[in-house]
Amino acid sequence: MFVTVDRQRPSSLPWATLTILAVCVALFLWLVLAPDTARWQFLRQWGTVPTRLFDPNAPTLQQLVELRWLRLFTALFIHAGWLHLVGNLLVLVIFGVPAERALGPWRFLLLFLLGGAFANLGAALILSSTSTPIVGSSGAVSAIIGAYLGLFPRARLGLVLPLGMFLEFVRIPAPLLIGFWALLQVAFTFVGPAFGPVAWSAHIAGFAAGLLFALVSKPAIARRLRS
Repeated sequence: MFVTVDRQRPSSLPWATLTILAVCVALFLWLVLAPDTARWQFLRQWGTVPTRLFDPNAPTLQQLVELRWLRLFTALFIHAGWLHLVGNLLVLVIFGVPAERALGPWRFLLLFLLGGAFANLGAALILSSTSTPIVGSSGAVSAIIGAYLGLFPRARLGLVLPLGMFLEFVRIPAPLLIGFWALLQVAFTFVGPAFGPVAWSAHIAGFAAGLLFALVSKPAIARRLRS
């Protein structure tokens, strides 16, 4: 998949996207080198664990002191495997670079953090009885996909498709392709357990949050571009 980026304006370095990418890679490499016990303890400590986030037996003061809500954010930078990491970061680069150039780096970081936290919260609400940590930036990346659709509704995404013995490059309207992806997330929410432990509901929540974020941000983006 390829995304056409507008080159009419001078392109600044997408440092917010690169920073997120570097933090995720560095943390993953550290976890790979850590002992198994330390790795699992870190996932439990800093991932979003639904049963800990919604623990009715824990006093409110204890929950505030332990900053349990902070796990909604820290979980975004933790990945459980290479495929998990590479898949998320690939989509982050494809959609994040044009989204960051439109939103600006600080608003883009806010989108990543708030959209990802909202996605983790939505998944934790649905999986409230689960003690398995929810980790990964999939929810935040889904928010970026939603924001991309809101920012560039007339964009076309390039795909290389295998047609017989040849590879064919085709351009597909972004709403069509992203809409198909969103429908898949809804479908996998119901049949997801057959495809592994993936919090598909986080993708849906993140996508909706990102789309709303982009629509609300459009007036501010227009003012920034005029200035």
